[in-house]
Amino acid sequence: MSKTVKLQWSLLAVLLLSVCTACGNKTQRSAESTDSIPMAQAPDFNADSAYAYTAAQCAFGPRVPNTEAHRRCGDYIAGKFKSFGATVTDQRADLRAFDGTILKARNIIASYNPEAETRILICGHWDSRPWADNDPDEANWHKPVLAANDAASEIAVMLEMARLIQSHPLDIGVDFICFDAEDYGIPQWSEKAGSDATSWCLGSQYWAANPHVFGYKAMFGILLDMVGGAGSTFSKEGYSRQYASQVVDLVWSTAHQIGYGQFFPDRDGGYAVDDHIPVNQTAGIPCIDIIPYFTDGTSGFGPTWHTVNDNMDHIDRQVLKAVGQTVLQVIYNENE
Repeated sequence: MSKTVKLQWSLLAVLLLSVCTACGNKTQRSAESTDSIPMAQAPDFNADSAYAYTAAQCAFGPRVPNTEAHRRCGDYIAGKFKSFGATVTDQRADLRAFDGTILKARNIIASYNPEAETRILICGHWDSRPWADNDPDEANWHKPVLAANDAASEIAVMLEMARLIQSHPLDIGVDFICFDAEDYGIPQWSEKAGSDATSWCLGSQYWAANPHVFGYKAMFGILLDMVGGAGSTFSKEGYSRQYASQVVDLVWSTAHQIGYGQFFPDRDGGYAVDDHIPVNQTAGIPCIDIIPYFTDGTSGFGPTWHTVNDNMDHIDRQVLKAVGQTVLQVIYNENE
């Protein structure tokens, strides 16, 4: 179909493969170098705005499923998307956690041009981890995580992109999906630790098996996870390379061309159990994960990951800007 061809040629252009000259203007990128891929006019991502959306979510407190803070923040996120002109769908489900707890989960889907066949999926999770089980102080292991970076940052980036899409309309469809219950996986202090990778990403597992639109398809997906942490850079995550290597190349090449290469180094990172796995494996949509990769020995995901220090003190506007502007550019390139 046309949406498949469109993605194919955009990605092949990044990979410098040849295409036939009869495929239209957008496919005439094949003979050009990566640095000369035409860039569409994309709106300017406002990092201050994204920072404010991050802080607004944190103001509710930890957004742990089944809590009042979780309920109120979910209403805030859905309301913001609606105010930006999106068609919002609430997908609610009772999901069973590893310990038998029934989580009143809520996937929030915000769609632009829902009737358009050609679609891009942008996703991230909005829930907070119930336990700071990676904190250096054992006394904090049973405390909830405020999750400024590991949840609020990715939703904030999506909200700012949604605000800009409202004022700079697209012809293609874009779906922002805020997955719930991603971070309720088995804690490190549990005797079950490491025994079941499927205890994570419950909301995306549910959506992938029960999409909000029957037969839902997208050209590709981009998962955002922890995209505002100070000192973050984003290496090419392992499962992303395995399932959607062309999308990886497209995003990283775009980042380098528009001046954010220092945040997207041309290097391979580790493998992350994350929401993009069910999107790839169950929904069949090639989806990558933009997730930080630290090599300083503290934690692969950074020093505040799953600690009580994941707060606004460690959110960097420059990181929010680099990720948000790059993903916006990818979207607007595909729109032309």
